[in-house]
Amino acid sequence: MTDHGPQPVERQLPTEEARDLIALVRDLVRREIEPRAAEEEDAGHFPREVFRLLSTAGLLALPYAEEFGGGGQPYEVYLQVLEELAATRLTVGLGVSVHTLACHALAGYGTKEQQAEHLPAMLGGGLLGAYCLSEPSAGSDAASLRTRATRDGDTWTLEGTKAWITHGGIADFYTVLARTGGEGAHGITAFLVPGDAPGLTAAPPERKMGMKGSPTAQLHFDGVRVPDARRVGEEGQGFAIALSALDSGRLGISACAIGIAQAALDEALAFLAGRRQFGRPLADFQGLRFMLADMATQIEAGRALYLAAARLRDAGLPFSKQAAMAKLFCTDAAMRVTTDAVQLLGGYGYTADFPVERYMREAKVLQIVEGTNQIQRMVVARHLAGPESR
Repeated sequence: MTDHGPQPVERQLPTEEARDLIALVRDLVRREIEPRAAEEEDAGHFPREVFRLLSTAGLLALPYAEEFGGGGQPYEVYLQVLEELAATRLTVGLGVSVHTLACHALAGYGTKEQQAEHLPAMLGGGLLGAYCLSEPSAGSDAASLRTRATRDGDTWTLEGTKAWITHGGIADFYTVLARTGGEGAHGITAFLVPGDAPGLTAAPPERKMGMKGSPTAQLHFDGVRVPDARRVGEEGQGFAIALSALDSGRLGISACAIGIAQAALDEALAFLAGRRQFGRPLADFQGLRFMLADMATQIEAGRALYLAAARLRDAGLPFSKQAAMAKLFCTDAAMRVTTDAVQLLGGYGYTADFPVERYMREAKVLQIVEGTNQIQRMVVARHLAGPESR
């Protein structure tokens, strides 16, 4: 038989610069992330030093304009970088996606003055961002959020609680959606809040099934004062800004999901190639080979789906439906592939001595964050059949 082992992903990249970028990321992953990934996840250690290194290398700024220190890369390339990072450690891949999401409002809707003042530090100055939309009683129904911003002259005062915030308590800045008007989606405004603002405190991090190295926490805004110069976009425009960010963020989650799935497949391939039963490698058994074929097919289909959506985005075309489809398909695929990887390793797959059990636990959260997969189905259906009748 020929070698059963995993082969490097053959990527379709638009430029030589993009190919060099992927090579740089693979080298950085091999040297700086992979050796400590399992140990640090098990210990619940957040690798802040890795994010500083990524910032220095320009990897926290890839899809943003070079004018403000961004990498000027298309989403097609940025997402493949995310996939490479997530395949080694989801805490890092998802963390980069969340940071990119936190920069989206200012990069897309801020004034030139705001962008010039804040974006260079956010994109390449070693800072880490977080995105604050969800609340204890406003998750899937984000338009019902209750955190309120009250204006007094040139200053806003924020009161309320945000929930399920990745990087909550450790971020240097937060993009915060707060209610400035009446009920519903049209009464929400976006603000850029410093991480050390007086009155801003974080609850202890949630105790999660997976991604133990990535802190997720509630944030409490108790009279947090923010100058109007840190309001992003127009009053009442916040929900539209949030939806725009989520369309792009869902592609980030899709890429992370395929990264985890690819890692699980690679681990299963290596295990089956190296273990013998009944006098031959496990990888020779047809039932197991069929499982591998199905896993690989789901990964390739998911990758093609998220890249197709990214190319629409890069071309300036509508991509909301495709982003929802990609998030739905890729995260469901990651759950199936990681579950099958555990099965293929048998009892070993259920132990912490092999990484597939971690991949399976991590894959689950991707079906939930940035819009549950039930919400993604609603989004797709609305594009196909129009809004639901009331």
